[in-house]
This record gives sequence, C-alpha cells and structure tokens, in this order.
Amino acid sequence: MKKIQEIAIAEYDYPLPDERIAKYPLAERDASKLLLYNKGEVCEDIFSNLPKYIPQGAVMVFNNTKVIQARLRFRKETGALIEVFCLEPEQPCDYQQIFLETKECVWQCLVGNSNRWKGGVLSQVIEVAGEKVTLSVERVGDAAAVNHVRFSWDGGCSFAELLEAAGELPIPPYLNRKTEESDTRTYQTVYSKVKGSVAAPTAGLHFTPSVLDALSAAGVDREEVTLHVGAGTFKPVKSELIADHEMHEEYIEVRRELIEKLIAAGGSAVAVGTTSVRTLESLYFLGEQVFENPALQPDELHVGQWTPYDREHTLAVTDALAVLVDWLERNSLEKLHAHTQIMIAPGYTFRIVKAIVTNFHQPKSTLLLLVSAFVSGNWRKIYDYALANGFRFLSYGDSSLLIP
Repeated sequence: MKKIQEIAIAEYDYPLPDERIAKYPLAERDASKLLLYNKGEVCEDIFSNLPKYIPQGAVMVFNNTKVIQARLRFRKETGALIEVFCLEPEQPCDYQQIFLETKECVWQCLVGNSNRWKGGVLSQVIEVAGEKVTLSVERVGDAAAVNHVRFSWDGGCSFAELLEAAGELPIPPYLNRKTEESDTRTYQTVYSKVKGSVAAPTAGLHFTPSVLDALSAAGVDREEVTLHVGAGTFKPVKSELIADHEMHEEYIEVRRELIEKLIAAGGSAVAVGTTSVRTLESLYFLGEQVFENPALQPDELHVGQWTPYDREHTLAVTDALAVLVDWLERNSLEKLHAHTQIMIAPGYTFRIVKAIVTNFHQPKSTLLLLVSAFVSGNWRKIYDYALANGFRFLSYGDSSLLIP
C-alpha cells in the first residue's frame, strides 16, 4: 500500500485547453468519435460502431442511475441568495423511500453562500402539478462543508415531484455555463432509471437505442448496476500525494441475478464508465468480507479507500462472487446494497473488469488514475492521440474503448 499512497498526482497532469472541453453534446449521441486502445495499439472509429468490438457473449454492465435536479435556490428576506445542493439522503440506503416521502426528509447538502445562512428556516412557494406548495429548509447539522438539511413541505406531493418542480439539473462546473433546458435530456443516459445521482455516468451518454439494440443483436448480454454519483466526482485532487486525498463514498446496488451471470462468465465483464468499474470491482472485496465474516449485516457492507491494498487478497474471483450470492440468499435479498470508497490507482489488480468504455477525464483526477491503472500506465499514449486527433474532452466529449 505504501507504494500506491506515494503516487504523486502531478505525474497525471496534461495540457487541456478550454476549447477542447465539449461544452455541449453532439446532435446525435452515437456520432461521437471512439478511440480504440487494444493491447497497446491506438486507432479510432465512430461510436455507433462500438458493437463490433465487443465479444459475443460478453457481459456488458451499465450504470442505470438517473441525475436528479439537485440544486435548489432560496432567497432570504435580506435578499441573500442561498443555494442548497442535495448530495445524498441522511440514510443513503433509503433512496427509493426518500423520493416517495410526502412531508419531510433530511439530506446531506452542500450550501452555497453558507456564511449568510447561520440558522432559521428558509421558504419558497412553488407550483407542483398545478398546486401551490410551500417548501421550507432548515439546517439541522454541520460537518465541515457538508450540512444536514431538513426539507419540509405541504400539499402531499412527493419529494421527487418537488425536485422536478423546483430543482435544477447540476451540470459539471468545468462547462462554465448555466444549465439549459436541453441539458435535462442530454445529461441523462437513455437507459437511466433509478433517481439519485448529482452527476451523470457520462460514458453512457453516447449510447442510443440503436446501439443498444445492435449490442443485443451481436450476442452481448446487457446488464445494469446502480451507483449514485455524488458531487465528489468533481472533487479535484489537491494534495501532492494521493495518500492525502479522501475518496467520496458512493452508494451501490447490484442485483443477485447479475452476480450469478458474472460467475457464469468466469467473473469477467465489460464496464461502461468508471462508475460501473468501481461497482464491479467492489463486488470482489465485498465477497471477501462476507467470506471472512458470514454474519455481516447488510448495513455493514463497505469497501474502504485502501481496502484493495491493505494486504494480499487471494480469494478467487468466482469464489468471492459465489459467497455474495449465498449471503444474499441466506438474507432473502434480491439486491446487494453497499457503500464503496474504492481507490483504483496504478498498482491496482483488476479482478472483474476486462474492458472499459469511458470518456476523457480531467488532468490530475482520480478517474485518470483509474484509467492509468487499467492500461498499465500507458495513459499518455491514449491522451496524446486524442489531443492530436481532434477528440472532444470531458462529460459531453468523445469516448474510448480500452482493452488492456
């Protein structure tokens, strides 16, 4: 672990001019460029041709999380504008229930202009399905930059309906523009289902129904997981060494049927996006935890930031997955719910993911560390090619298929 922790983030920097950051998506999602990195060789194609590069019978895993309209604004009587940015419910395993609440709920939030809101209740009147609803917020706790905020409202509508009516979709800050109406469509994957993210799993933005159909026609088994992306995905690595960077905790949900399919596939998968990578790789360590402590309770499943590096991990991948399936059956669960802070950096040993579809990431980011780990440190060859050949970068940019 010491070697991993001593990685200097400055080694993962590259020049990214602002004009190379895609501020808007292409009109056709699957018309984006696709960089192909296959066993050290680099070439390019169009994303719509992706299905011909995925092996027949492969299990291809997508993150079906849906971005919520997480940003709300309130104005104090003094005129000060207070922004409340929902990160995750106070009890993260209750995502589905929290969106169905009809009176009040508590979320962990970022608060903009926080020093102007020391306490008290802020309210606004909004219209939900033609009815006037009074929405109020109150800070009920403070932990550094993250606050616990209680939302309360009348009218009997759900919290999901409230966010749809009053909230704003939070696009990435590096786009340097305000959210526009078009973003409510383009900043969601076509297969998004489960509300909870404050950022899109952007590798999935390139997929269209026709590409998904072509994958199925090619014999690719399309499966889904849920990882709700938090605002930490935008958190830059400010420390010189990654040892001093704290990974954000993310909530994951995986169906038992998918784990069984992974076992049948020899414990291997193609991951769409780094969120799917983190989810799939976390399964191994969760299985290891249950193997060592079969009495673990559902709320005790958690992969720490340095778990992959804390010792030797010798349990076979399929054995770890089989342990999870058995544990789920014993607990009468169809879905695995857990949290992960997994740090995937150069030196990491991938257990499940054999290929990745992913966008081009920010310099000096943990996502770039993940890519470097996957291609055995050869990330500069990929990014140099992309920069030299007109690829568009970051969330609305082009894509790549990485096969180490």
